[in-house]
This record gives sequence, C-alpha cells and structure tokens, in this order.
Amino acid sequence: MILPMYDNGLLSGLLAGFLFGYVLEGAGFGSPRKLTGQFFLRDWSVFKIMFTAVIVAAFGLWLFEVLGWLPPRAVFVPSLLVYGTFLGGALIGFGFILGGYCPGTSAVGFASGRLDALVFMIGMVIGSSLFAAVFDDIRGLALAAVEPRGLTLPQLLDVPAILVIAGLAGIAFAGWKLGTLVERRLGGPYGAEEVLESVDGPRGEDLQPLGRGSVQPAE
Repeated sequence: MILPMYDNGLLSGLLAGFLFGYVLEGAGFGSPRKLTGQFFLRDWSVFKIMFTAVIVAAFGLWLFEVLGWLPPRAVFVPSLLVYGTFLGGALIGFGFILGGYCPGTSAVGFASGRLDALVFMIGMVIGSSLFAAVFDDIRGLALAAVEPRGLTLPQLLDVPAILVIAGLAGIAFAGWKLGTLVERRLGGPYGAEEVLESVDGPRGEDLQPLGRGSVQPAE
C-alpha cells in the first residue's frame, strides 16, 4: 500500500510544511515568549505538545507497520552522530533561548507578522553558511558515529516497539504532571494577553484581558 502524498517530492514537502506551520501557530509557538517560557520553566507547552507529537507519531508508525500499511524499512533511520548531535543540540538550544525561535517557529513567527523572527531567520542563514564554510575542518567531529547503520530504540534495546512507546508515554505523563506543578508555582503558563504584550506593548494597547487565555477589544 502507498500512502497518499507518500513520495511526491516538493508537493508533499510543501503540504507537510503548511500543515506543520498551522499547528505550530495554533499552539502559540509563533510567539518567542511562549517558547522561551520552557527554558525558564514557567510554560511547559513546548514539552507537552512536542512530546505528545512524538508519541502519536511513534504509535502511528508502529500501527501502520503492524497493519502492513508501512514496510519495515520504509522510514529512513540515520546513524547516531554522537559528538555532532550533542554539539548541534547545544548550539541550537543556545540560539533558541537567545532568539526565542527555532528554525521552524521562526518561519511561523514571520508569517504571523513578527519582524524579530525575520532577524532570526537571517541569522540562521548566516550561521548555516558559516557551518558549510568550515565543515571540511570539523568533518571528523561532526560525522563521528556510534554505528555504521541507524538503529531505532527497539533495535538498540532489543525490546518490542510497543514497550518503548509505553515507556515514552510514561515519561510524558510524569513530565506533564511535573510541568503543570512547576507552572503553577511560577505563575504560568502564559495566557493570550501575556503573549500579545510582546507584540502590542504592555497588556496590549487595544486589548483588555478577560482572564487567562482570552482577550477582547477595548471599548
């Protein structure tokens, strides 16, 4: 069975990108305040939504494979590049908290009319160009891998995939509960009126708060 839009090149990529951006904006991830709130532990929306997405995707891939809709080797799994992954993760995390965006959310923020997201996107292009310029000098570090071939967690741990998914769900549940407790202690999560402060000024110039998560035009 071939899934709809499975391998239609640019068209499938554009459709997936638009849908992904729509969901990100709906989750509030076009706002740098919402995103940096995760680093300061006041708003755990990033953890809650992204971890939920990981579990849903993992379960869906497993279910499709069990039903025979997806061949076992249909999904490419890259080898783990230990040093490159940890170094890249540290750099993107630093850029995330400094600029308030990641590559995907910067595009969403710019599409929502935030000019700081455009500045971030320009910086991202400059950084990518610098990386390409020095790649030959850091090739050994960037491409250091544990295995010559990619391994999934079930293969690495030699356990059924459903057990790994159940374990991830347990971690997500515990993180969700912990995040909610921490949010309450620190005054989060951010509501709509607080997110709009970064766009319209303190409490919004033309908005009045109705309570957490809702606003109405001032009369």
